[in-house]
Amino acid sequence: MTFAVGTLVRARGREWVVLPDSDDTMLVLQPLGGTSDEIAGVIPDLEHVESATFPPPTVADLGDARSARLLRDALRLGFRASAGPFRSFGQINVEPRPYQLVPLMMSLRLDPVRLLIADDVGTGKTVSTLLVAAEMLAQGKVKRLAVLCPPHLATQWQDEMRSRFHLDAAIVLSSTASRLERGCQVGETLFDRHDITIVSTEYIKSDRRRSEFLRTAPELVIVDEAHTCAFDGATKGGRQLRHELLTGLAADPNRHILLVTATPHSGNEQAFRSLIGLLDDEFGNLPDDLSGEKSRRHRERLAQHMVQRRRGDLRQYLEVDTPFPERDETEVSYQLTAEGRALFDAALEYAREVVRDTATDKRRQRMQWWSIVALLRSLASSPAAAIDTLTKRSIASDAADASEADRLGRQHALDLGDEEGEEFDDETGGGVVEDAGQQVTKSSKLGNLRKLAEAMSGAKDAKLTGLIDIVGQLLKDGSNPIVFCRYIPTVDYYADALAKVSGHRGARRQRQDPVVRTCRDRRRTR
Repeated sequence: MTFAVGTLVRARGREWVVLPDSDDTMLVLQPLGGTSDEIAGVIPDLEHVESATFPPPTVADLGDARSARLLRDALRLGFRASAGPFRSFGQINVEPRPYQLVPLMMSLRLDPVRLLIADDVGTGKTVSTLLVAAEMLAQGKVKRLAVLCPPHLATQWQDEMRSRFHLDAAIVLSSTASRLERGCQVGETLFDRHDITIVSTEYIKSDRRRSEFLRTAPELVIVDEAHTCAFDGATKGGRQLRHELLTGLAADPNRHILLVTATPHSGNEQAFRSLIGLLDDEFGNLPDDLSGEKSRRHRERLAQHMVQRRRGDLRQYLEVDTPFPERDETEVSYQLTAEGRALFDAALEYAREVVRDTATDKRRQRMQWWSIVALLRSLASSPAAAIDTLTKRSIASDAADASEADRLGRQHALDLGDEEGEEFDDETGGGVVEDAGQQVTKSSKLGNLRKLAEAMSGAKDAKLTGLIDIVGQLLKDGSNPIVFCRYIPTVDYYADALAKVSGHRGARRQRQDPVVRTCRDRRRTR
């Protein structure tokens, strides 16, 4: 039997439409409701193919008027969006603001698409970026997509992609990679198997994983927090590895790259040039002075690949008002209770005693120094963080010499973050100094500090009681407050305390009001 082009047929347990490339020996079929990726060739002499038939409707198929209106409205909205210049708009669950369409319009002029989207914080850079990605997928310019981001932002990207753009992405973290790899066939990587992935930059930057990713990386790569990948040639460590990863990706002249950051320029000119050099090799050699008529062509060339706007530029864009929330800053002081004063006095006296100790070698002196820094920083956060520090072994205890003790101590105790190319650490530093391999012991002074911290916790903590009052007032005003904390023990401490207070609606550590998060999350929501 010969089937005409456009005929509906049934084969392999489903209905298909016959495509123009079919002939008498082989039918090229696309499943009803399917995409072009599911097109298959079927040989009628080997497989059973028959005309598709559908039973007439029955009374049981009747729906109510509400369902009919929903179906009608969905069809209308879909057709209206699909009739525009962008193929993807009929399949997304967001109505972009006019200014968010600018990166999409810019991408249509580029091949390959290399963009730096550097709009201000809170202006919707994620939506702007995913509009470009969704359109490229809908047009068939790319079939695979990867988002590189810090690990703590992976679930946020996944939620945004699924809820607003109907893109199901597999999250590749150090904790999920092994499970994903178990589903791969022999010789197949998880990037071969999953067309859309969200990858931890910290996981993929190592030499072994980087090589595999460069070999199997998709055609489109989105890099969130791209400023952490800029490299000035001086600072080594994580920043250098991230830059080497992106340099390898950019080496493919056909790869599309979208860089996303709210802070493209940190004041380090060399680092900024390394970032824009990923868009075009020539950008790394731009003149130092881009002002004046003589550099107009350089500015115009860079403007084709970079968009950066502040909130003030977007509040009234193309006669559309965008009401961004205003920042209302204030400082609230508090007086230490007697218990709090006793703890701080004892901690300062202990710190003076430790740092004045010159009877030990240089290595141990540096270990003790960093243990004191960790203790004082955690003490300023909360009694819970102080207690946690007083029961943990100092990370500097693993140092082989004084310089390594400084390196370990700085990395853990100081807020180096992006400046040093390291991930922000929201765990407390250890305050107990013991040499590697020895059992951690509790001196009487550390034990006394812990007892004082326990006595200060709860109602005797003036900082906590002040926070409860502030959060309570914000909730009465109809706000949904977020409490940012430096350390994870502080998060748990405040969240539990707020949850116990009547009227605070069950404070949690995530996604329920009031939300309590670490400072690591603050970089995303600041």
